[in-house]
Formats: sequence, C-alpha cells, structure tokens
Amino acid sequence: MLQLAGISIDAASVGGLETCIQLPGMKLVLDIGRCPQSAVQREVVLLTHGHMDHIGGICYHAATRGLMGLTPPTYVVGHENVRALESLFNAYRRLDRSRLAHSVVPLGPGEEWRTPKGYLVRPFRSIHRVPCQGYGLWSARKKLKPEYRGLAGQEIAKIRLGGTEVSDEILKPELAFTGDSLIEVVENEEVVRTARVLIMEVTFVDDAVTVEQCRSKGHIHIDEVAERADLFENEAILFTHFSARYKADHILEQLDKRLPKSLRERVTPLLSRH
Repeated sequence: MLQLAGISIDAASVGGLETCIQLPGMKLVLDIGRCPQSAVQREVVLLTHGHMDHIGGICYHAATRGLMGLTPPTYVVGHENVRALESLFNAYRRLDRSRLAHSVVPLGPGEEWRTPKGYLVRPFRSIHRVPCQGYGLWSARKKLKPEYRGLAGQEIAKIRLGGTEVSDEILKPELAFTGDSLIEVVENEEVVRTARVLIMEVTFVDDAVTVEQCRSKGHIHIDEVAERADLFENEAILFTHFSARYKADHILEQLDKRLPKSLRERVTPLLSRH
C-alpha cells in the first residue's frame, strides 16, 4: 500500500497485462484489470476505456460481490462504451446463469457525478487508440460565506432554515488519473497538472522504443514527460503502466537519468509487478 500526499493507493499496473488502481480512502477503483481479490470490496469502479487489461475482470467483480452478499457495484463508463458493456454482461449472464446485478453511470467530459463518499468526479478526454477518458477527483467542503462570519450559531441556523444558502462549496483537486493516453493530456487538462496526486501512465522509458513508436501505440514515453517537467505542479506523481519488458532496476535507472531532479523527487514508479 502506497501513501502519496496523504492518499492511500493499492495498485497493480503493467502495460498490456493489467491496470487496477484502488483508492481505499475514497472507496473506489480506477479500472478493474483482472479484478484482484481485494478490489471485490470496492463498490465504485471508474472505467477509462475498453482494452482488456483495464476492463477484463469487470464481470468477475460483479459476480463475486453478488456471491459474497455485497451491494451491487456501480460502474462509471464513457457514453461510447455503455452499450458494449451491457452486451458483455448479457453474454456472461447467459453463460453464468446469474443476475450479475450492478448499475451503470454513463459519464463523459463536461459532466460530473458525486461518489457515495462525496467526491466530485469529472472525466476528461485522454488520447488513446480507442475512446478513453481520464478522471479528476475533487474533495468538497463547506465554508461560511463572508457576510455570515461572526454571527452566532443560532442566527446562522435561523437564516439557513429560512431557505438562504449560508455556505460556499470549496472544491479541491485531490487526484487525477490519465488512463492510457498521449502526452498531450498534460497540456490539455488543468487537473492533470494541478491535482495533489497525479497517477499517470508512462509505458516506455528507454531508446529501445522511440518516442514516435510509443506515440503510434497511444502511450507516453518518459522523454516526453521530461520535456514538460515544468508543467507539473502536483505534490506527488505515480507512474504506472510500464512495459512488461522492463525490470525494476532498469526503470529506476532510466527515471534517475532522464528526469530533472525537481520532477524526479516527486515521482514514485509503480514497480510491484516488475
């Protein structure tokens, strides 16, 4: 379990094999991968796109929650994948002879949704070989409006009961997850640059795969990140989705070699499967 800027992250991610990012404190999952057993406990799953290494375990997730008597899960999915996801579940219902109870929240860029824990979810467009969206997560708290500060609690309660809103909602970008994307997502999406914690795919880290080859696959090369180092305002950054060709020590060596110190000291590579 990682702790980055106060956020707990339980993650597995290897390019082409599996990506499942669990956020226990927020009680949700970013992509389901093969559905590790611990992810069965998470009720809400935000799905970025339809590639098997990101969505392959979704029916298992719903089936196992049903077997364990847990509440039906909620899957947040881009509009373009809603019908295909429904077809997938219907096929498994015929095979499994079970209900596979769940709910689907269609959600896309420009829209927002509140999680059961009160986090505001806003998708943004990631640029991949298939339709893909990343997610920004904002915490929300109430702050008394300036004109009511200094009033007694009873007075404020009376005003509130009269139907007047006495508080402003303060939103703070806590986390952004790019999903699979080209590097342009950093330039295009403010939340990617400013969220307290950024979870970002970086698939290739050396010259064996060039930047051009990497881009043709719809992924990010470490050299592209280094070129934009001054854009990242994040407190902590988790790099995920490294190619399965790499060993942990090689990834660390390349990050140390290619990233400016000011960025490298905020970066944690996800190496648990390497």
